[in-house]
Amino acid sequence: MAGGSGERFWPLSRQNHPKQLLKLAHPDKSLLAQSIERVEPIVGRENIIIATASHLLTPIAEALPFLDATQVQAEPHKRNTAGCLVWTVASILARDPSLRESASMAVLTADHRIEPSDGFHRTISAALDLAEESGGLVTIGIHPDRPETGFGYIELAGDLPSRHHVSCHGVRAFKEKPDAATAAQFLASGRFLWNSGTFFWRLDSFLNELAAAAPELYEGLEKIAFQLREGDEQAAQDTFANLPSISIDYALMERAKDVFVVKADFKWDDVGSWDALDRSLPHDENGNVSQGSVLLVDSKNSIVMNEHEGLTACLLGITDVIVAITEDAVLVLPKSRSQEVKTIVDELKKSGSHLL
Repeated sequence: MAGGSGERFWPLSRQNHPKQLLKLAHPDKSLLAQSIERVEPIVGRENIIIATASHLLTPIAEALPFLDATQVQAEPHKRNTAGCLVWTVASILARDPSLRESASMAVLTADHRIEPSDGFHRTISAALDLAEESGGLVTIGIHPDRPETGFGYIELAGDLPSRHHVSCHGVRAFKEKPDAATAAQFLASGRFLWNSGTFFWRLDSFLNELAAAAPELYEGLEKIAFQLREGDEQAAQDTFANLPSISIDYALMERAKDVFVVKADFKWDDVGSWDALDRSLPHDENGNVSQGSVLLVDSKNSIVMNEHEGLTACLLGITDVIVAITEDAVLVLPKSRSQEVKTIVDELKKSGSHLL
C-alpha cells in the first residue's frame, strides 16, 4: 500500500512526491524502494503490486521502472485501506478468476523502517504459512518498547506453535490508539503488541470473512471484479465511488472470526513524523541527523534536511530543532512539536498555497 501523503514530512513530502518516495530510513533509497527489496526474495518481483492513489500513479511508476505497468495500480477514489484492498483484490480477480481458490496475499506498507531483512523474511514466512494452513486472517504485531499513544494495539489470546522460530498467537482484541496512562498499562501487562498494519490471508479466506463482516464491501468487490473483467472501467469506478471510506481494521479485522498475530522478529518504526529520523538515520558526534549541504556549529540533537542544492544550511548554538529546506520552502520547529507539522499544511490549504 503506497497511497499515503505523509503530510507530517512537509515540505519534503508533497502531494505528488509523498513520504514513500523520500529517503527517510536510508541515505540512498526511498522507503518504497526498500519495501520492494525486502519482499522480493519471498514473493518474487513479478508478484508485487503497488496500490496507490490516482494522482501518484505516474510519479510512482516513474520511480519503479523495473516493474511492469500493470503492477502499479491506482484506486480511482480515496476510500481508506479497506477500499484500497477491495480495488486491488477485484483487479486481481478480474485478470485471473482462478486465483480466488489458489492465491495467498501479503498486505504490506510502503513507509515503514524494518531491519534486519532475515528477521523480516522469517516473520513473513511464518505469517503466510499460518494464513494458508489455518484459513484465518493473520497480522504482524510489534513488541512495544515504549508507551506509545500513536499506534493501535493488539491484545494477545493463547499461544500457538512457533513457526520459523517466530512466536504466533491468537488475537483477543484490537485496541485503538490509547491515552498515555492506558498505553503504560498495556506495556506493563506484557499482553499487547503494536498493530503494524500488515496482513496475510488466502484470497478465499479474505472473501469469506469480508462477506460476513462487511457485506457492502464484499458485494462491491464482486461487482467491480465483474465490471473490470467485462472491460467497463467507468462502471467499476462508479461502483467504487459508492463504497464507504473505512479502514480494513474497522471493516474486517476487528469483526473477523479467525484472527491470529505473528510477533515480529525485526525492528520496526512507522517513520510517521520528523522525529522518527532520530531512530532511522545516522547521527554525528553531537546527536545531529543531517542530509544535504549542512554546517552545524555548537549544535546538538537536531535534524536538518536540506534539498536545496544551491544553499547551505548553517546552524549555530541550536539544540533539539528540526529544519527542512526545499527549493521553495523552509520549515523550522522544535523537535518536541514534530507531530504538529500537519497544522502548517492545513493553514497552507486554507490559503490555496502552491506549496502542497
